[in-house]
Amino acid sequence: MAFISTFRRLIRKAQAIPLRHWILAFAILMAAASSATAAPGKRPNILLILADNWAWPHAGILGDPMARTPAFDRIAREGVVFSNTFNPVPSCSPTRACLLTGRIAHQLGERASLWSAFPRDTPVITELLKQAGYEIGYSGKPWGPGNHEISGWTENPVGPKFASFEEFHAGLGSGRPFFFWLGNTDTATKGGRLPFLEKAQSVLDPSKITIPPELPDAPETRKDLLNYYGGVMAMDETAAKAIEALEKAGDLENTIVIYTSDNGWQMPRGLANCYDAGSRVPLAIRWSGHLQPGRRVEKFINVAEIGPTILELAGVHPPSTMTLHSFRNLLLGLPDPTPRDAAFIERERHANVRRNNLSYPMRAIRTRNFLYIRNLRPDRWPAGDPDVLFVHGRPYGDVDTTLTKDLLLQHLKDPAFARAISLIFDKRPAEELYDLSKDPHQITNVARQPGYKRDLKNLRARLDRWMRDTDDPRTDPANDAWDSYPYYGKPPKLD
Repeated sequence: MAFISTFRRLIRKAQAIPLRHWILAFAILMAAASSATAAPGKRPNILLILADNWAWPHAGILGDPMARTPAFDRIAREGVVFSNTFNPVPSCSPTRACLLTGRIAHQLGERASLWSAFPRDTPVITELLKQAGYEIGYSGKPWGPGNHEISGWTENPVGPKFASFEEFHAGLGSGRPFFFWLGNTDTATKGGRLPFLEKAQSVLDPSKITIPPELPDAPETRKDLLNYYGGVMAMDETAAKAIEALEKAGDLENTIVIYTSDNGWQMPRGLANCYDAGSRVPLAIRWSGHLQPGRRVEKFINVAEIGPTILELAGVHPPSTMTLHSFRNLLLGLPDPTPRDAAFIERERHANVRRNNLSYPMRAIRTRNFLYIRNLRPDRWPAGDPDVLFVHGRPYGDVDTTLTKDLLLQHLKDPAFARAISLIFDKRPAEELYDLSKDPHQITNVARQPGYKRDLKNLRARLDRWMRDTDDPRTDPANDAWDSYPYYGKPPKLD
């Protein structure tokens, strides 16, 4: 009887508690449950397909009729596709370093540049996943190019290498989840050669290729782009094989597939530039039973945010060193407190293509309506010095060798090519502003036009605030620390 009377008193007290307090308690309980590490048997596998030099919007489902990407299209149809995804740096190894560490590029010291070392001073997602019981592996391009050995790594920071995802998957033990980094490199031109031209010619008509306005409409450009589309086809075929292996093994439904790129395309004014051609990339994520199929997200995503997002999806709490924010909630269709109306992009030294190893530092903000770029050393050549010959044996070494680049170099004094040459090779002003509603390819700089004075002021202030809030060393105008970091690539040949 005493027990019954005590129980009745508890019920009466519970009824006296306001409903809003019950709701708050329930919300706290659910938040605690969602942040807890999932049971080992329930944790998802994760396949990260990270292309090299693949730009927005070159996928069939994104509206490019020349892009044959059935694997990516499937991931987008059966999962979530993101419309505004940008790289932290329009360069491969810095973006990969940001993704691995979950940090902003200028917080990573020398890792903000190409061909750097990789100091072991920051946790990386692959190590954290391994500690949490995940099997780790990669094929294709890992972190790089760079020199991880000099920093004491016995293997690449991405983990152990395998010939293919299929080899890795076939050797897995039972009961443990896996994370695999499929670092495809198939869209690259391979030093000016066209390894995918024949593949593309068998199915694509070069006359139907749309030439962007910053490039010359010439047979050489069409060949370059045809080869690029062939590389996209080869990349997607590799992704399809990995997805097929998962499906045949019955593992696809419990695997999160993330499919994106490390930077924009390799064409002139793409790679190593903060314009969309160098920094905007496709992104689609599939997780059966957890995502609304075919949902399109317009909010802005930083590719490096995939790092902390992967950890949260795996039930691993991101460490405090990770300054970038997970977009797990946004992916799952839940409230996301992180402002996502802009992307911040930056670069330091891409290649060693200026005398004395000088960088070309930039900071940029991309919103829905504008792209604002600040060139911090406008006295330097953005594409590399015109008299320094880098790996490809050509000047302007930050523009990779293509038939298009060679064509422009052959016509440097030809008025018919003057516009493209200026956009790609010439020095740039301290500030660039592009009105994307009128100029989606970012051709006409309106920074000095009176009608954009207010927009320019607002974007300046917002970029300044971001640099201060993230402890950017470049807030000190005299700081050129990146010029002193070692460069581990092949040294340039000077005339």
